[in-house]
Amino acid sequence: MYLTNESEHEYRFGDNGPKYLTNGPFIDMGIVIIQAGQDFDTHKHVKQEESFLVLEGECDVYVDGKLVKIKKGDYLRCDPNEAHYFKNRSNAEFKAVFIKAIHAEIKDSVYIDWKPDQEFIKE
Repeated sequence: MYLTNESEHEYRFGDNGPKYLTNGPFIDMGIVIIQAGQDFDTHKHVKQEESFLVLEGECDVYVDGKLVKIKKGDYLRCDPNEAHYFKNRSNAEFKAVFIKAIHAEIKDSVYIDWKPDQEFIKE
């Protein structure tokens, strides 16, 4: 058994970014916040799928260069090797639960130098 509380963990960038509540042994799970006007760099996971359940706000997500708008109550799954980029264009905080499965013993993220104003070329 494992029990924790969100208040016992910190966001990567102070008041935003990911906050892991568990990191294995079978999944990685936490909460991500993107403040109004912020973005989160384009990245993909080699072996993990990453899912998001939106708790608050709305966000533009580009999956392999395609715009997907998500809002409270929406569930989005990005399969392994699908690049995803988040941009909060609203005036409110965006908050979601994220789950990465399967748990990876080594870092599974690959960051990609891409923004929405560029052509997306799938590697």
